[in-house]
Amino acid sequence: MSRPAAPRPVRAAVPGSPAGSAGLPLDMEKLLAARLHAVKVRPYLADALFALHVVEDRSVPTMAVDRYWRCYVSPAFVARTPVEELAGVWVHEVSHLLRDHHGRGERHARAHEEQGPGAADRAAGDRSRLRRNIAADFEINDDIYGDGLPRPAGAVLPSLLRLPSGLLMEEYLRTASLTGLTTELAWLDCGSGADGQHRPWELGPEGAHGLTRQQRDAVRFRVAEGIKGRPDDAPEGWRRWADEAFHPPQPWRQLLGAAVRSAAGAPGVGENHSYRRPSRRSAGVPGVLLPSLRRTPPRVCVVIDTSGSVSDAELGGALLEVAAISRAVGGRRDLVSVVSCDAAAGIAVPLCRAESMTLIGGGGTDLRSGFAQALRSRPRPDVIVALTDGQTPWPSAQPPCRTVVGLFPRPARAVHEEDPDYIPAGPPPWARVVTIG
Repeated sequence: MSRPAAPRPVRAAVPGSPAGSAGLPLDMEKLLAARLHAVKVRPYLADALFALHVVEDRSVPTMAVDRYWRCYVSPAFVARTPVEELAGVWVHEVSHLLRDHHGRGERHARAHEEQGPGAADRAAGDRSRLRRNIAADFEINDDIYGDGLPRPAGAVLPSLLRLPSGLLMEEYLRTASLTGLTTELAWLDCGSGADGQHRPWELGPEGAHGLTRQQRDAVRFRVAEGIKGRPDDAPEGWRRWADEAFHPPQPWRQLLGAAVRSAAGAPGVGENHSYRRPSRRSAGVPGVLLPSLRRTPPRVCVVIDTSGSVSDAELGGALLEVAAISRAVGGRRDLVSVVSCDAAAGIAVPLCRAESMTLIGGGGTDLRSGFAQALRSRPRPDVIVALTDGQTPWPSAQPPCRTVVGLFPRPARAVHEEDPDYIPAGPPPWARVVTIG
């Protein structure tokens, strides 16, 4: 949000005040022309911009939004703001809603800013609300201006505090003190859509023209799909949002453990007949002893990529994952073995203590030998887990056991000394893939 261009008394006016333009009608034609300009220069936000419902309200300092996608507009602010700058405000306000600043602001307030009912606590709550609004503006304003949207004087940017751009609202709140700006930016109010705190002038959940949760999610989904369909049209911040909006990052360690447990417990793995405990069906066949079907503990072989492209820190993380895998199969370290593999594979070493295990390698990468070594070990594993950066050839045929691949993250285009256009093939479709980190 940018600082309004009018003098402060007019900017802070309320209905009935001498400085307020109480009888000034809302110039809806100018306001909608500004929205059309915003759609023209930011077409990937068109669905969201047209989803906003305008509510005229003279108690709003500039423009503001609530979580139900209502846009509250001050007629005086519209009258004194050029169309191009007004288009930037449209984009600014809808960015708060797309980035879910109201939900994120509420969660931050519950975790860090609990307040009581006293007057002093209410004042502290107002300051906290303003801090969240400022941090939310820091997150979105670096993606708004330019290319048809002029940056107005006084725009709230991270450079005001010599902070880097491209961070999230929570990162600005955690790493920077915004106290020095709260007095200067006391006029700033983008509504509950920017920080999660309800305003007296908002219509609330029962008011007219609000979007339901399903409708709001549908708008976000259409915008995200549009950005991913034409990623070159949107800046990096919006591309990152589109990638994560409906596929948020998952806790990779839990995912890896779940993948191992799922593979180890799949049908056909570790099943055996035993006469140690006769089947309960024997009672229906007098004189006949039937064996029961018992599940033997699954054996896991971990193939660790020790090539030169894997860092020491990643190798240390791989050993931590070996310990986590042993816990995923019930803590039986005797059921877990480890194969170090670069261009050639070492022997399958039984797991004693992961933190004291020595990993051998440092050359090229060919995990095919690691898979072959794992399958030659006796007893043969029920699950193979490969921890690698993915820059390797893969077996041409699916192994006769379940396979989980833990990938160390790498850029989309890998660097190759002899072929700068080299792109490594991804893991085969028969492997369950989990990105580590």
